[in-house]
Amino acid sequence: MKITGDQQLIKKMNKTIVLNTIRQQQPLSRADISSVIGLNKATVSSLVSELIESQLVSEIGPGESSGGRKPTLLLFNRSAGFAIGVDIRVNDLLAVLVDMEGNVVREKTVPLEDYSPGKVLDQIRKTIRGLMRRLPASPYGVVGIGIGVPGLVDEKSQVISAPNLGWDNVDLYEALSAEFGSNIHIDNEANAGAIGEKLYGAGRDSKDLIYLSIGIGIGSGIIVGGDLYRGTSNFSGEVGHMTVAENGPLCRCGNRGCWETLASEKALLDQAGTLWKDHSPSLEDILKEAKQGNEQVLTLLEQIGSQLGVGLANLVNILNPELIVIGNRLSLAGDYLRQAMLSTLGKRSLSYHRKQTHVDFAKLGIRSTALGAASLPITAFLAEPDVSVTEAALNS
Repeated sequence: MKITGDQQLIKKMNKTIVLNTIRQQQPLSRADISSVIGLNKATVSSLVSELIESQLVSEIGPGESSGGRKPTLLLFNRSAGFAIGVDIRVNDLLAVLVDMEGNVVREKTVPLEDYSPGKVLDQIRKTIRGLMRRLPASPYGVVGIGIGVPGLVDEKSQVISAPNLGWDNVDLYEALSAEFGSNIHIDNEANAGAIGEKLYGAGRDSKDLIYLSIGIGIGSGIIVGGDLYRGTSNFSGEVGHMTVAENGPLCRCGNRGCWETLASEKALLDQAGTLWKDHSPSLEDILKEAKQGNEQVLTLLEQIGSQLGVGLANLVNILNPELIVIGNRLSLAGDYLRQAMLSTLGKRSLSYHRKQTHVDFAKLGIRSTALGAASLPITAFLAEPDVSVTEAALNS
């Protein structure tokens, strides 16, 4: 029995390897796959036939001949199914419907006025149902859902704490799985953002990167050797609470001088509030004034950029990353932050450490977290490529 079990496991692993090879290097022939992964041609051909039958892979016609018969090229079927990614933010939630390669098919932004878990869950359910309507035809339908949360999420997908939402010990998975199935993934929004930028954005070619989610607070997702670093309790990345000013402003965590009190979107809005007499400014208001050359606003953005550089220098000195990606709302002000940020980083970081570190703003804009969250159920689904079309249709 054990031998049979081992053979089935090996076959499953090999099928996943073949599928991932096609996804990453398409278009490929069967011979190309055999050469890349080292499996014999007969085994590859058998596994490819099963992937074609399950509609995860399709043949697209002949490729270039190397002397004999032209090989048939294979493509991953990105429309075999879809996933939904949800980014729960402090003022709204962003939800995207994507194909199996992360291309956005539909998206929706919904304002949040009541942050209580029940109300937010109702809005998530409503938004997911809305995206699932008029779903493009596919053999697998929606394969799963990923959700990014601005707070601490443990290894069991339990939201332990989300201070900006006022949440403690909220079980989103239990609340959503009864209606939407078991392939639901909950993660910290910065972790999801790091995955999104690694797969689809600025970090595609980087193995070691830090994604900074800078909005009301500052969080980070840290990728080392291509994999997300989660820490011993799944809570890594709270870089917004490193102390950068010993007697600085009081932070919501109870400490003083946390990085996010000086360099976040909230810090910018709080300081800009003194410049607006009739209303509390939004980031969009600030950017509009900056574009029009308002010297006070430009000076304020320069100060925020400089404070951002202080924290970046600490990260460069400690982790020596290949790439730092700045995302979430504050990235919209990137053009006005960049010069002061990089100048401070250059002055405060060790020269050997910063020499090969590149700092960039998110290529996915404010979609990084939603797209990263959507990738989680896709990855889980494709790790089980033995599912049949009939089984998927019954469960979609």
